[in-house]
Amino acid sequence: MADLTLVQIEGIARAAHADQTDKSGRPYVEHVQAVVDGVRERGGSEEQIAAAWLHDTIEDEKLSSEWLVSAELPQYVKDLVDAMTKRPGESDESYVRRILAVPGARLIKEADLAHNADPDRLALIDEPTRRQLKEKYARLRRLLGLTAGDV
Repeated sequence: MADLTLVQIEGIARAAHADQTDKSGRPYVEHVQAVVDGVRERGGSEEQIAAAWLHDTIEDEKLSSEWLVSAELPQYVKDLVDAMTKRPGESDESYVRRILAVPGARLIKEADLAHNADPDRLALIDEPTRRQLKEKYARLRRLLGLTAGDV
């Protein structure tokens, strides 16, 4: 059986996140689309773009890890999605080690963090949450070895 196409993967991701909103109340799929666009802009491969579409589906419990294992996807795409999926209770250090252990996952996380830390996006949420998120994203960028110029 053939692997899912990027169009099919996009459809799966859009359907999975259809009822989800972000912290500011915006449709969550806007974030997913922004990460995909960021991966493309950074020269990401088709496999990285596919993983960007799916990067939050398992973590947000929109799709199951069993779905990922059985999905008609190249193993590399599955590995990228798994690397991007933070486990409940997992430390940032452990999460970052897993991202860095899978070639190509760091680029997806870089695009994810760039959109998460977008000042226009952060401006839509309350100040205490904004401050907390900015610190979280800066910490992850440091752990990943990303500099301000990498945005």
